[in-house]
Amino acid sequence: METVTNDSNNADMGPMLPATPEAYAAMEKKLLRKIDYRLMPVLICMIVLNYLDRNALPNARVQGIEKHLEMTGDQFNICISTLFAGYLALQIPSNLILTRVRPSIYLPLCMALWGAVSASTAAVTNFTGLVICRFFLGFLEAPFFPGALLLLSSWYTPREMATRTAVMYTGSLLSSAFGGLVGAGIQYGLDGARGLHAWQWLFIIEGTATIVVSLGSIFVLPDFPSTTKWLSPEERALAMHRLHAHNGSMDEERGPLLEGLKMAALDYKVWLLTLIVILKTTAGAVTQFIPTLVNTFHFSRVQTLLMSAPPFVFAAIVALAVSISSDKLGERCLHLVIPLTFALVGFIIAAATESLAPRYFSLFLALGGVYGCYDITYAWMSSTIPRPIEKRSSAFAIANMVGNIAQMQSIDQEEVRSDGGKDRSRERFASVAEMDPDFRYML
Repeated sequence: METVTNDSNNADMGPMLPATPEAYAAMEKKLLRKIDYRLMPVLICMIVLNYLDRNALPNARVQGIEKHLEMTGDQFNICISTLFAGYLALQIPSNLILTRVRPSIYLPLCMALWGAVSASTAAVTNFTGLVICRFFLGFLEAPFFPGALLLLSSWYTPREMATRTAVMYTGSLLSSAFGGLVGAGIQYGLDGARGLHAWQWLFIIEGTATIVVSLGSIFVLPDFPSTTKWLSPEERALAMHRLHAHNGSMDEERGPLLEGLKMAALDYKVWLLTLIVILKTTAGAVTQFIPTLVNTFHFSRVQTLLMSAPPFVFAAIVALAVSISSDKLGERCLHLVIPLTFALVGFIIAAATESLAPRYFSLFLALGGVYGCYDITYAWMSSTIPRPIEKRSSAFAIANMVGNIAQMQSIDQEEVRSDGGKDRSRERFASVAEMDPDFRYML
């Protein structure tokens, strides 16, 4: 059952809104600038640290964590996958809870807790301890990404969504680049300091930074448009009216949580978009092994960590360019298909050669292709499933949860120098590239 538009809410906002289109446009521009300056820097910092903490383990592998913890066989892959087991458990419940609480407190609180778990990883002494830390790290990181998407969709219209999502998601790509740089710096300057290995310093420094940023975020992050106290009544009215004008409903209208989940689960559009996320996320699981892949070039540990950074920086630039174009043109499908085609070429090159230069170049194509358009799917979902808020929050969580189930399976099967593993990624890119043109007529 769709939420019915509350015309009385719109009528109540009328006296607070600018009287002329020119005044409305000027006030809207001012409001957007104010929200951008408060919301986007915080989300970027949060996602950078979210992915730094999540991807610290692949960098720690280069720094010798497997040897120091006496890990053997598939135990490293198990540790990687365990994070996603915890991550999946809280996705949907957390995003439904977020519709009933203050995001400015809930998200930073979860961030502080995952930072504490990340820093505590430095104290593990065996495989079992590492598995436990990874599970709880994933569990506490789970609320952030779908929650951030919900918060963005509660402030921005679909024509603004892809660019803002890309700006935020660029943080995750840059964090992968920074992770290599931070790891290289720690390996060079802190390995053995105070009797700690480089990988222990890596977890301590990144976890502590996460806790510090989380505390500051409480005072900057906005809540929903109707409840953000540092906006004037006129600005709150305008923020709500913008979304009302596009969606025909108010996010402030609340319905049963489980009803929203049911609506999302029964909507075929949610599952079509989720299928795109599944295929891209599965193929993109190679990011968990980028430092290990680069390590096969047989450079020093510091050089390996430094060379892991440029492909992610390139992917971040591509993501911004693709998303800005998508928002300006109001088109989603081709902005998915074209980058994925380049990603497919990258995987073919990686599978067809053992030479250093072509293989390294293939990482730019693969990462730029898949992550350059990753946020487009979520922007498409925001405009396709705008209301009610419980349904939209469930849709974001379902797509992210199911996509990461696929990533767990992909990580379990990944082998760094296995052409079979690369063939699987190549096939999934081909599949999503073929299906996107069909979906544009169904969404």
